[in-house]
Amino acid sequence: MSVATPIVTPELARYMRAPSEVMRLARMGSGHPTRLSFLRVLLRRLGTTDWQIDRPVWNVDVKGVGHGVYRVKSADRTYSLVAFAHDLPPEMRSDRVIATAWDATFTLFDGDPRSEDIARLADNVPLQEAGRISSKELTLARANRSVRLFEHVVNALAQGQQPDPDEIANVGYLMRTTAVYGSGKFGASDRSDIAARAELAAPFQVEMLTVWLIRAFTVDIVEHIAAAKGGDTAAKLDRDTRRSLGVGNSTGLGMAPFIVRHPVLLNNWMMARETALARVRAQANATPQTIAGLTAAADGAAKNAQAWYSEHPVQVRKLYDLRRDLALISEGLARWDWNTDHPWDALWAWGEATLTFEGQEALLSLMLEPHGALIDDLADHMGADEAANFRIDGAMPVAKLRDILKSDYAWALEIDFSSPENIARFWYVSEEKLEPRLGERATEDGATLEQPLCIARLMSELYASLQAFDASSPVAALMLAHPEHRYAVRRAQVTAKHPYAEVHDNLIAADMLPIDLLRCKLAFFGASQFDPRSDRWVRINLFAGAPFPDELESEGAA
Repeated sequence: MSVATPIVTPELARYMRAPSEVMRLARMGSGHPTRLSFLRVLLRRLGTTDWQIDRPVWNVDVKGVGHGVYRVKSADRTYSLVAFAHDLPPEMRSDRVIATAWDATFTLFDGDPRSEDIARLADNVPLQEAGRISSKELTLARANRSVRLFEHVVNALAQGQQPDPDEIANVGYLMRTTAVYGSGKFGASDRSDIAARAELAAPFQVEMLTVWLIRAFTVDIVEHIAAAKGGDTAAKLDRDTRRSLGVGNSTGLGMAPFIVRHPVLLNNWMMARETALARVRAQANATPQTIAGLTAAADGAAKNAQAWYSEHPVQVRKLYDLRRDLALISEGLARWDWNTDHPWDALWAWGEATLTFEGQEALLSLMLEPHGALIDDLADHMGADEAANFRIDGAMPVAKLRDILKSDYAWALEIDFSSPENIARFWYVSEEKLEPRLGERATEDGATLEQPLCIARLMSELYASLQAFDASSPVAALMLAHPEHRYAVRRAQVTAKHPYAEVHDNLIAADMLPIDLLRCKLAFFGASQFDPRSDRWVRINLFAGAPFPDELESEGAA
């Protein structure tokens, strides 16, 4: 699949933020969802095309055990979430990756499953890693109940009442997923097999579709159990309460290295977002509609920030900054002179001078929100044909490679890797779960199995080796003498064409926060209520406030 880079004219380039500003962890770890986030892209497509959504199968008993099928169908394609509900003893409920049983398990089936397909899936999907799925399945997922809220909602509905709004607000979801696997894992269809489909071309669309349908399942299962318990007196969730619920997610270090291992994809995500911001800033004036849209978005962001809760000290500080900055934004908008030349650029300049990183990145999201017609096409540029960038240009002169390192990796060459605090950690893959982990070099074994995720150190080592080579020598000669630099040479050549491909920080430093990597990626997913539970794992909410399948047709694009 070929993904064209969005056109950036010299005029537009004036409004683009530099990679040296955007690609620092402190800013990446302050990211907010935007209308280019992948779940928003999915909802727009589902809401503006001919997709029909139904639930043709619901075979669940009074205890809430059984299976259901949620079908998303167009004239050309059908995708079906096959959901299995289980009776899980409380002592077996765990969000850890080493868990072996869950309250619910899922797969997204490519097509309309037959009874024999469901029987095969019933033998495998509940086992997750211990089972196997086929190329007919696009994802594999599991979820656990948020026990306190789930039971509270069941009991309230069974008595014909609505659940306590404070309880709903404090948790925000009935279930949280602990994994949503795709891209060939455990036998699922490979990404390359489906990437050419228009509805799946944007990144992580099958994963987002899976989670969105899981959200519908969580409401259906809680209402089903309540009806079995309460009989004719049982109620269903009212629209506003149901709409406020999302799907929780517990995510750890397994997600963090992704954006390092996929530099072209990371570049395309960032490039799309930064191009969108530049397009907004480049406008000569503002319309009443976009001003009203910005104000409404700012009001919604302020309400979300007030409801956003975390006990992690890093996030507590960020929430303080965010709430203060959103108040400043609201005050500023109330008296903003929209008749000035290029008012959006002026607003951004004010934000850069006034707000923290949290506030600036929130302002970016707010400024994009009312400009769908101007920027939504950029979602088509967020995928990547990474294989196209795999070949190394062996004919490139060493002098040219050296120039790339001096310009694009100056930040890396400034780091002193002889200092213990700059090599304090190492990334490795756990033998038990084949998941990325972060070790402490001074106190833990395993550094001999270190993964090549510290790009800064790799480039520093490559640069040192380059000094012994004649400037006119080809890169091929360098790699013959130093094959250990092959990976670094390829990345350097990729970055020369993709300015937002690298995180401009030392990823093995003692003070590096993995949750900054997590938040960057999760913001592109569209996650809200980012809540770190340590510096290495986090809980989030997906699709809270979004329409349900029965609401899409009436609401259209998101």
